[in-house]
Amino acid sequence: MARSVDTIVDEAISESAHRLQGAGDDYEPLFRLIGNARFVLLGEATHGTHEFYAERARITRALIERFGFSAVAVEADWPDAYRVNRYIRGQTDDRNGRDALGGFMRFPTWMWRNAEVLTFIEWLRSRNDDLRDPGGKAGFYGLDLYSLYTSIDAVLRYLQHTDPEAARRARARYACFDHFDRDSERYAYAAGFGASQSCEDEVVAQLAEMQRRGVSATEGRAAAATDEHFYAMQNARLVKNAEEYYRTMFRGRVSSWNLRDRHMAQTLEALDAHLSRDSPAKIVVWEHNSHIGDARATQMGAIGEWTLGQLVRERYDAESVLVGFTTHHGTVIAASDWGGPALRKRVRPALPDSYEDLFHRAAIDRFLLPLRGDNPATCGLRAARLERAIGVIYLPETERASHYFDATLPRQFDAVIHCDETSALEPLEAVDKPASVPSDEAPEAYPTGL
Repeated sequence: MARSVDTIVDEAISESAHRLQGAGDDYEPLFRLIGNARFVLLGEATHGTHEFYAERARITRALIERFGFSAVAVEADWPDAYRVNRYIRGQTDDRNGRDALGGFMRFPTWMWRNAEVLTFIEWLRSRNDDLRDPGGKAGFYGLDLYSLYTSIDAVLRYLQHTDPEAARRARARYACFDHFDRDSERYAYAAGFGASQSCEDEVVAQLAEMQRRGVSATEGRAAAATDEHFYAMQNARLVKNAEEYYRTMFRGRVSSWNLRDRHMAQTLEALDAHLSRDSPAKIVVWEHNSHIGDARATQMGAIGEWTLGQLVRERYDAESVLVGFTTHHGTVIAASDWGGPALRKRVRPALPDSYEDLFHRAAIDRFLLPLRGDNPATCGLRAARLERAIGVIYLPETERASHYFDATLPRQFDAVIHCDETSALEPLEAVDKPASVPSDEAPEAYPTGL
């Protein structure tokens, strides 16, 4: 009697799945797959799940300790993450990791101000403190672009310290934004709909001036000073890209999404170049599946969107590995609307015949599923299916429309880690309380939630 398609797929998953049991050798198949890759992109299916953060940290510790990875780049703004970078390198007055995470005060604060991230950065600080060679210390960096005004302030502080005359010129250029009361969303409306002249020329001119002075500004300087110059340059680049992002944000999802992921790819490339001065850098990336997966394997790609994962594959090819995460059911920290309180919500069981449902049928609590080559799972999962994505907003009442899209998993990722039942992460602030403070910047992941 012929076997059904479902039976064949179920057997293929069970045959290829590597059970995760909390042992030290859990991820050896993943490390073999990574091999000599320099870019390992680790995803998450939600922005509020304990297991995703914990497993990413577990994998990243091994990549740093055993395989020489030297940086963690995350879906966060450059200035806020760089404050953490200074802390883990012992270059700050922050007393502890909780203080170092103090820059993450915009909605959704729980995305980086949580117990899982705090534990990880304290481990990074402890490890770095034990190293005699400063060149061996690992760093922590942000790839996102929402910090328009925070980055302007950082550029002006740097120039005021290093070149007051250049600071005067920069201040005059950036004064273009003064008409919007340091409100990036107000600028987005005004510039996007033609109600006000944009600041495009000013931010381009400022970045161009800093690029022209780049080599002379760093010649003969100590590594710490060179790092600070790189930090300022990235802030100037972020201001230029954020201005373009906000100017196009209300014209359509595709253009703003692509600008954001292009910026993240450019920042990763700049970070790679900066850290590869002596030898090729090796960088771990933490972002949502929707960013680190290859868009060409999803319905996002069909409408013209690209992703960081796609751009990394196109640029670095065999030097990159993309790892997605999935879950079937559990709890999650998310809001019900923008700027709303952090809520502990129940994640509904996955829809029938979705990837998450197939993995649930394997009846394995947690497993790694390699998706390269012609293994049974790769062959069995070639047909497009539904995949779930929960961002900072979770709307279970509109689950199908709000949180599922079509994807072909073996083309989207090189491997997937499935945690069948997951639990909400632990925010540093109380749950069910407002998850933000007044800010002049747009919320993280606005307006898509991913």
